[in-house]
Amino acid sequence: MEPRPGVFVSSAEASDWEPDPEVPGSEVHVFAEADGVQAGMSRVTEATGPLTWTSTAREVFLVLEGAVRIEFPDGPSLELGVGDMASLPKGVETTWHITAPFKEMWVLS
Repeated sequence: MEPRPGVFVSSAEASDWEPDPEVPGSEVHVFAEADGVQAGMSRVTEATGPLTWTSTAREVFLVLEGAVRIEFPDGPSLELGVGDMASLPKGVETTWHITAPFKEMWVLS
């Protein structure tokens, strides 16, 4: 919701989710797109296998529900759970092993 120009409001319990065309098996709730920044949430209600993701921008995210192990082709993996935050650089290739239900709040800039 944009109650006034440039002011965006949402909730961690948002009800308006759409299939994410970039990440099969997940849904997305975008609540802000302005000034070269996107913010929103993604969720996976049922994990069906690893998800691959290469971010098109710097990604900062906070795990709100569930857990994830993020693997990189050339290094150690990350183990993240509720309350953990991470920042991934633009263009990094990742494989996400999700423990569902999973929800994250993210910002791309």
